[in-house]
Amino acid sequence: MTEITRIAIDTSKSVFTLHAVNAAGSAVMRRNLRRQDMVPFFEKLPAVEVAMEACGGSHYWGRVLQAMGHRVRLIPAQYVKPFVKRAKNDRNDAEAICEAAARPGMQTVAVKSAEMQAQAMLLSVQELLVRQRTQLVNALRGHAAELGVVAAKGDKGFATLRAEVASDAALPAAAVEALRMLGSEIDRVEARLAEIEARMKALHKASADSRRLAAMPGVGPVSALNFSLRVDATQFKSGRHFAAWLGLVPRECSTGGKQRMGGISRAGNERLRQLLVLGATAVVQHAKPGRAGVSPWLLKLLERKPRKVAAVALANKMARVIWAMLTSGQAYRPSAV
Repeated sequence: MTEITRIAIDTSKSVFTLHAVNAAGSAVMRRNLRRQDMVPFFEKLPAVEVAMEACGGSHYWGRVLQAMGHRVRLIPAQYVKPFVKRAKNDRNDAEAICEAAARPGMQTVAVKSAEMQAQAMLLSVQELLVRQRTQLVNALRGHAAELGVVAAKGDKGFATLRAEVASDAALPAAAVEALRMLGSEIDRVEARLAEIEARMKALHKASADSRRLAAMPGVGPVSALNFSLRVDATQFKSGRHFAAWLGLVPRECSTGGKQRMGGISRAGNERLRQLLVLGATAVVQHAKPGRAGVSPWLLKLLERKPRKVAAVALANKMARVIWAMLTSGQAYRPSAV
């Protein structure tokens, strides 16, 4: 055991596959461990480098292993995939993680603290409930339309639809009961969302970073809270690195000395990228010559590019500004007009 220098772990719910190598890179151990045997096994080992794929569960094990003195490296899954040999199984995955960790220029992910994960969990719950509410509303509208009851879009139209369903005596009783059940479920989800939104407002007011970010055009309280709770800006070398992590830079397919740039890569956190693009789209909609506070750079960009392309370019610029504000702690300073 003393010759082990690196251990790669393919994590799962109950069984973990280990692949250990020595200083020469030769495999010295391949074995499976059950979940309850992980801590006793690593407690007996001297400090070694431990590599895992970056996922939700790996952050927990990263904290546990770091507390024992081990050096933990979390590698994005897309960087591990090219090292998988032939068939995909747990042993090959663990070996691929070990091979990826041996590369000198391999990018890693910082281990998140339990507090950071817990705070971001509230945002994930809110997003899930919003999707469930949308599904329930669409289901109610669809079933009502099958019976000839339709209404306008929006909350007002939905309230009218529910009132018509409740008062229409020509509808079958079974259909009315089913639609009533959907309506009561929607009310329950909306009550939960109201509670979560109140807590999110309190978190926004208590966070200095979130309040500073909300002063930027296109960044509201929800977006500001997401960036302040989900992003550790210190792990990025520059604003450009942060924008690339969000997937707001072009994909490149260059060869033979010819540079070919495509659409954005869409890598990284999908929710953060979505919030930036939506905020940038709102700014673009109000960008008109002569309006106060409009960036000349954006106006010139809109003269030669489609609005959607300009919105993505503005989202990239917003990401860089957000990184600068989070790392420096400075307030937003609008560009001179």
